[in-house]
Amino acid sequence: MPATISKIIDKAKPRFSFHHRHHSDGEEHHQHHGIFALSSSLPTHLFGYKDGKKDDYVEPPPIAPTETQPRETMKPSLPPPTPTKEERHKPSSSVSPQNLPSTPPATPGGSFLAADNEPAKTVTQTEQLSMDEHNQSEKLEKDKCQLKLSDFKIERTVGTGSFGRVHLIQSKINQRYYALKVLKKAEIVKLKQVEHTNNERAILASVQHPFIVNLWGSFQDDANLYMVMDYVPGGELFSFLRKSKKFSNEVARFYAGEVLLALAYLHSKDIIYRDLKPENILLDAHGHIKVTDFGFAKKVPDITWTLCGTPDYLAPEIIQTKGYGKAADFWAFGVLIFEMLAGYPPYYDDNQFKLYEKILTTQPKYPAHMDAAAKDLLKHLLTTDLSQRYGNLKRGYLDIMEHKWFAPLDFEKLIQRKIKPPHIPHIKGSGDTANFDKYPEEFHPYGVPQKENYRDQFPDF
Repeated sequence: MPATISKIIDKAKPRFSFHHRHHSDGEEHHQHHGIFALSSSLPTHLFGYKDGKKDDYVEPPPIAPTETQPRETMKPSLPPPTPTKEERHKPSSSVSPQNLPSTPPATPGGSFLAADNEPAKTVTQTEQLSMDEHNQSEKLEKDKCQLKLSDFKIERTVGTGSFGRVHLIQSKINQRYYALKVLKKAEIVKLKQVEHTNNERAILASVQHPFIVNLWGSFQDDANLYMVMDYVPGGELFSFLRKSKKFSNEVARFYAGEVLLALAYLHSKDIIYRDLKPENILLDAHGHIKVTDFGFAKKVPDITWTLCGTPDYLAPEIIQTKGYGKAADFWAFGVLIFEMLAGYPPYYDDNQFKLYEKILTTQPKYPAHMDAAAKDLLKHLLTTDLSQRYGNLKRGYLDIMEHKWFAPLDFEKLIQRKIKPPHIPHIKGSGDTANFDKYPEEFHPYGVPQKENYRDQFPDF
């Protein structure tokens, strides 16, 4: 890490989705407990804010995309025991991860992207389209508290899940494309996912960051809940990883760095994400990430007990039904880096109980091509000993950001989106859905009156 970053953060203090990666949920209990209360207070500009205030957030101008080859149609298989996407899908309160595309809106003010004395750049057609969309979105923002289904034209389905689906929609207010997540209230209540669903909406409404999905607004009718989010057209990191088989150090480091900054921001607000995996990371039109699917996220100052998440990404303390905190996200972060570099997760088994046993009792088998620095970082993240796990120690995120594997990455430039992404998605236009799977459409109309509407259980929608 550059010395300037070290100086800036020198004073930093410590302080599950089974679609056959499948989850289970338990009762929540709360308790204050030593090491689980640790978090990291990194400088606010590394979170994508100025002065730590949401109102001061400024979306950086987009980096001009370069010409790329059309996305491949062949999906090369990976070494066993790599799970397929279907095996990794989850029946949860959240619709499947490819569903929640977004790009945070522009906010009046300056930009933290422009470098001093940097020569003016010619605005490309793609950049102008993106900026125009941001400007149009401000029109929607003024009315987002009064959004209703008739404000949008539903184009097609871009994702499905246990409780509903996500549609590409076009606003009749500003003609911009968005993603509309639709959840069936009766199913949510039946499967006792009311708390998770309300948590998802509340958390998304409270966060805004360059690398996190943005919620524009929500509403409900008798049968469904609706969440309007920006449409992120680049598809899932999962899909790109499967086509690539595995990533080089440089590519994995770029995505890991952006994910780390998003986690740092969430943890600074005492939010545990709890469902980190490539399916829940989207790529925007310029190749930067957007963390999505907050169905399991929860505001937890100290510890929680719920068994939830994706099996091969579960931290040992979650499996053991111990109280756990932010450290569980660091374990999952290690699994993500391993999967990007190896092409498969460190632990996998068709039998869920055998999988858990492997996580609790064995060490990962590192592929021969993985370099020493990556292995060293992963050994400090994928450790069952919480007193040794990076991110959970006295120096918090500094132990990760200053590790030698991250040394080539400039986190200052990364948060400002000054580093060119390793992959620019092939996108024909703002409403292009080519990077998402095709789903059969349902023709049941929304907005039909219901005898039981459950409105009292979702008061904030």
